[in-house]
Amino acid sequence: MKLKTDKVSPPATNAPTRQVPWIPLVGVIFIITMFYLAQVIGGSVVTGYYAAKGLSETEIVAALGSSVFAQFSFVLITQIVILYALYRFLKYYKTTFQRIGLVRPRWRDLWYGLSAVVPYYVLFFITAAVVTSLVPGFDVNQKQEIGFDNVQGFLPLGLTFLILVILQPIIEEIVVRGFIYDSLKKGLPIVLAVIGTSLLFAAAHLPAGGATGPLYIAAVDTFLLSLFLIYLREKTGSLWASITLHSFKNGVAFLALFIFKVA
Repeated sequence: MKLKTDKVSPPATNAPTRQVPWIPLVGVIFIITMFYLAQVIGGSVVTGYYAAKGLSETEIVAALGSSVFAQFSFVLITQIVILYALYRFLKYYKTTFQRIGLVRPRWRDLWYGLSAVVPYYVLFFITAAVVTSLVPGFDVNQKQEIGFDNVQGFLPLGLTFLILVILQPIIEEIVVRGFIYDSLKKGLPIVLAVIGTSLLFAAAHLPAGGATGPLYIAAVDTFLLSLFLIYLREKTGSLWASITLHSFKNGVAFLALFIFKVA
């Protein structure tokens, strides 16, 4: 006589089935260190290139501030360094990018990402209005220094679009909603992991104010955005919905800044 047994469905291939193998604090310290080290490497490579061409220190500084190609090279190098360092870290722990959410994209990821656009913008505008009314002098119009100036012409616009709308969202989602969030989620309750990840993401955007001081409006914006991005990560078990929303937001900023010049 055969006994009936309930069939156990295998776990979804896109959903993480176990915690990350590294100590959470080790992961967070590693990626923050690599973030700053990558910028040093990127700056050194670009500066060394111009120095080899015989430019003076003043001319190099001017080139870094005005050349789209210099800015593109700097950002690209830093992202490659971060991505490679992360690859080596994951390999050391005998795992891959798939473990932190970089799995095969699905059409529903695109749908989930786009469906979060309106709720995100609604929450942001409401929050900005509330903070402005409660905090005197809070500047919602403070200019963000995104590292790309004097962008004119098809090729410079194309390079800027590639970095801001395609590469940057992918790298940031892998690093923040993938690696950092999974690291914190192993050692903290999920609510604290969400808040901690979002605070780190917001803090990274504070220096974008440049000489005018910390860019608090960007910190508020990116904190709220991170909440939606993490929700999408949890909802889909993948980073692609988060990447979709992040790319859409950066695409809107790209159009406003470089095409329509309304910001």
